[in-house]
Amino acid sequence: MATDQRRMQVLSAIVQDYVASSEPVGSRAIVERHNLGVSPATVRNDMAALEEAGLIAQPHTSAGRIPTDLGYRMFVDRIDELKPLSGAERRAIESFLVDAVDLDDVMERTVRLLAQATHQVAIVQYPSLSRATLRHLELVRISDHHLLVVVITDSGRVEQRMVEVASEPPALDELRTLLNSVLGGRPLAEFADVMGEIARAVRDDQLPLVEAILTPLVEALRQEAEERIVLAGTGNLMRSPEDFRGTIGPILDALEEQVVMLRLLQQLAVDDTVAVSIGAENHHEGLAEASLVTTSYAAGNSPVGALAVLGPTRMDYPSTMASVRAVARYVSEFLNGR
Repeated sequence: MATDQRRMQVLSAIVQDYVASSEPVGSRAIVERHNLGVSPATVRNDMAALEEAGLIAQPHTSAGRIPTDLGYRMFVDRIDELKPLSGAERRAIESFLVDAVDLDDVMERTVRLLAQATHQVAIVQYPSLSRATLRHLELVRISDHHLLVVVITDSGRVEQRMVEVASEPPALDELRTLLNSVLGGRPLAEFADVMGEIARAVRDDQLPLVEAILTPLVEALRQEAEERIVLAGTGNLMRSPEDFRGTIGPILDALEEQVVMLRLLQQLAVDDTVAVSIGAENHHEGLAEASLVTTSYAAGNSPVGALAVLGPTRMDYPSTMASVRAVARYVSEFLNGR
């Protein structure tokens, strides 16, 4: 076995054993637990080389070694394939999400499922209105001078607005059909730009009503475009307080700053691959001792939101990454009606 390959196996053994026990790992333990086919002396030489490379560290004299952030990064980057979930794990996810009744229910169930599956903090971003497209627009007559406008997006998000009109709306079915034909499948962010196209498609007597509907709707959607996240499992941070040199206070503070978390999610969850940000890679002082495992979920073929798991750098990365990927795929399937 080549020396570099064996040293990567020693690093992997240290990561796995340290994650499992939270105790520094010594050369003799590696030889006993892992079939490397070399002596403790050879493993000690490999550990010295890994330490010199900044991949492992000795927390105190006469102790074994623990991974550094760089060591975790090397370990994660060498994960070639995530293990598939067992049949029982897949059924558990399906049964947890299958009875969801609406988008809010899906988001709440998803974040609780992730927290339970990984024993870490789970974070789920609501589908972004800025990236959503219109699935259907409904007009409901409430009174002679009031309409309820219901917008349903491709991600299942529903927005409702009451609109006051000057007179009883004429030919509401015809107008509903026309608006859906022009706006259906278009990003909500483009609604303000299609007024001219709609004006050319409607009769002159319909134009004031169309403007009365779309003008406040565009403004309301602009206000509602603020991103939202939901959290679950913050108490899991207390399961292993020894993983944090100080306190968990800075991490809790960072979690409360939704802008911080949204920025991290948007930077990491650019597609359906699973991204991992470790320690200082988070570029936030409060998250210097934490790792974030993130991916996106989609409506149609486009990512509309993200989900993530946050925990200490001493994390079971392969299992966490597999759980995040599996749950994201189930959310995408739910939003796409499969």
